[in-house]
Amino acid sequence: MGKKPQSNERLRPVDLARVHGLSTQAVRNYEEAGILPRACRTPNGYRAYTPLHAVALRAFLALVPGHGHRTATLIMRSVNEGVADHAFHLIDESHAQLLDDRRTLQAVESALRGLEPAPPSEPGTVTGANGGTFIGQLAGRLGIRPATLRKWEGAGLLSPDRDPLTGYRVYDEADVRDARLTHQLRRGGHLLEQIAPLIAQVRAAGGPEPLEAALGDWRARLSARGRAMLTGAAELDGYLRERG
Repeated sequence: MGKKPQSNERLRPVDLARVHGLSTQAVRNYEEAGILPRACRTPNGYRAYTPLHAVALRAFLALVPGHGHRTATLIMRSVNEGVADHAFHLIDESHAQLLDDRRTLQAVESALRGLEPAPPSEPGTVTGANGGTFIGQLAGRLGIRPATLRKWEGAGLLSPDRDPLTGYRVYDEADVRDARLTHQLRRGGHLLEQIAPLIAQVRAAGGPEPLEAALGDWRARLSARGRAMLTGAAELDGYLRERG
């Protein structure tokens, strides 16, 4: 471990910037934003930083990967303004969001595991003019009422077309998939407002299979975020200790 700098040591903006590959303007911007404590000025008007500023900068840069730039800025600003309790509150909110994201991932994984292959259409099944399934037939397959499908549509979970001949709702393969996934999630106790973003992710991925392939990356990102929060917490604790 290197020798700890003395408290009266003076550092230039370039000294702080060079260590982290930043520009001197970035360091000055961080000071203006309250991320770093206010620097003293030399008789010539130049900024004179101290080892405490170096610890603050290291703490901020460690907080960003886990909490994001905005929250990391608010955390550091709170500490520098002497309201550490607010900083801890912000950190708690980030952890709560991470836990909620983990639960979302688990809900998607559970729903996909419980999603059985779609049964083939029975002989004699009536379809719309352009193919697809009418509301009564889909409701029958799922064992629910047509009114439930209409409710899911109102919540933005389904978007059926209208049959040009009859005006009835017609569900294509993607709609049927989303209805089955919604049904599975509802059986798991999830609210419609919780299901909506999950259905949106399935649509964005192009279906459950591509989404399932992306779940590993999603899980890895959450784990990386959790690890980054630990690193940020350690650096912030070091800064708090230096401040005394």
